Amino acid sequence: MAYAEKRAGYWRGRYRLPDGRLVTVCGESGEAIRFTGKREAERAAQDKESEARGRVWRDPALGQTLFADYANDWYACQDLAASTMQNYRRHIEEHLLPFFGEMAVGAIKPKDIADWERTERSHNYKPASIKTWRATLHLILEDAKEEGLRDSNPATRRRGRGRRDGRHLTRGVEKTVTDALGILLIAERAALLSGRDDEFVALILLGYTGMRWGELVGLEKQYVRSAAVRVEWQLYELDNGELHRCPPKDGSRRTVDVPAWLSGLLSGHLARTAPTACRCHGLVYAFGGHGAPNGAARRPGPKLVDVARQAGVSTGTVSNVLNRPETVPDATRVRVLQAVTDLGYVQGEPAGERAAHWRRNGFATWLFQPAVTGSYPAKAPQPSRPVPLLADPWPGVPVRGRNAAGRAELCWLPLAHGLTPHGLRHTHKTLMEELGTPPKLMDERMGHEDGSVQSRYTHVTGPMRDRLMAGLTDLWAAALDARRAMAPRSPVAVLDRLLADRAGEVDR
Repeated sequence: MAYAEKRAGYWRGRYRLPDGRLVTVCGESGEAIRFTGKREAERAAQDKESEARGRVWRDPALGQTLFADYANDWYACQDLAASTMQNYRRHIEEHLLPFFGEMAVGAIKPKDIADWERTERSHNYKPASIKTWRATLHLILEDAKEEGLRDSNPATRRRGRGRRDGRHLTRGVEKTVTDALGILLIAERAALLSGRDDEFVALILLGYTGMRWGELVGLEKQYVRSAAVRVEWQLYELDNGELHRCPPKDGSRRTVDVPAWLSGLLSGHLARTAPTACRCHGLVYAFGGHGAPNGAARRPGPKLVDVARQAGVSTGTVSNVLNRPETVPDATRVRVLQAVTDLGYVQGEPAGERAAHWRRNGFATWLFQPAVTGSYPAKAPQPSRPVPLLADPWPGVPVRGRNAAGRAELCWLPLAHGLTPHGLRHTHKTLMEELGTPPKLMDERMGHEDGSVQSRYTHVTGPMRDRLMAGLTDLWAAALDARRAMAPRSPVAVLDRLLADRAGEVDR
């Protein structure tokens, strides 16, 4: 950048040539010009610098590469985590190429980017999402600038420019959190929906350790220890359905202390379920999926519905013939079995076999959101609908089978609208704040890193850990007492035992 330099009794102009050399503004004789004022020297240096840049020869072909071709080559050169590569690919293919694909890299202007943003907003995309996609565009064009395909990056935002009114609308919505009792009630409902204790233990673990969802799904049995959980890996779900085993986000491997009561919950869960190695990774994970493997829709050949249509019965009747034949009249059973033979239908996974791992969408749709809101979310073609429940025992047992809504006696009230599994991570951080936990210890548990000087001079000690474990234990005991006040028993076996044990402690 051109500037004025103060000398003894005068000013001189200084500027850089295109090759990087720093030179002085000189007259025709080659001697440095002495200016009487700073502004005069600065203007002369700027003029000379502009003149020098204008004489640089540029290949007319530079910058004429189509954005689609450059973006494809750019993507192929990246060597990043599978999750990051997946996100970049989605941003480029779904949001950047449709608008910029046929433009030359060197011809993209700030106005084009502004038009693209208006187009994205017209499709009702969230401002935070558009900001993320623009960041990817900025990264691509910045590399194009470094390669000499452009003089500047049109995606760069100049600070202080644009409308100030309404900027708060682009900020992300604040995460919903709950409290210790909310964690317990949500975990109980999720266990009732799944029909097993695993989800209760898993959600309690999320709420009291602040683990990420991928870290919970990828928690291997060997990393569950007597008084701690070691976060060494995560399972990241890619768009193709693959669960990719990779290090936790930002390489945040860590050991998370757990209170004695939570350690007992985990060890009891592992003893009860006796997990075995999964087929996809050959490793033993602490938690497994709650539904059947998701492969029936892709399996070739006739489906269950084809058998039902051939036999003139419902799909439920076909399922009963295959799994509970004693419940079906003989004539109907013979007709269904004949249809199975004629069509060559092959039954899918054995009854009772479950998927090796939870899927984020399935867990949120069928377990977590119904537990939090009391209703199944809208899932085409079904609208949102309350979870049908039988009133006894409290807090209500989900009704299953035909005419479930007609047989229902009540439904759950919402506990925390907007809460997500990741919201339990925010909840854990909030609980630690309420307990007065030192920031250094909070960062260690959450897998965060504070690069400040103050953090370098702070260290985690044993008494800090003990106070946090005691505080989490007190919160857990208070939550159990509040739950016992609602009803002394629970249809969830593991919680029922905990309530009974807590009652014995209080009586003593």
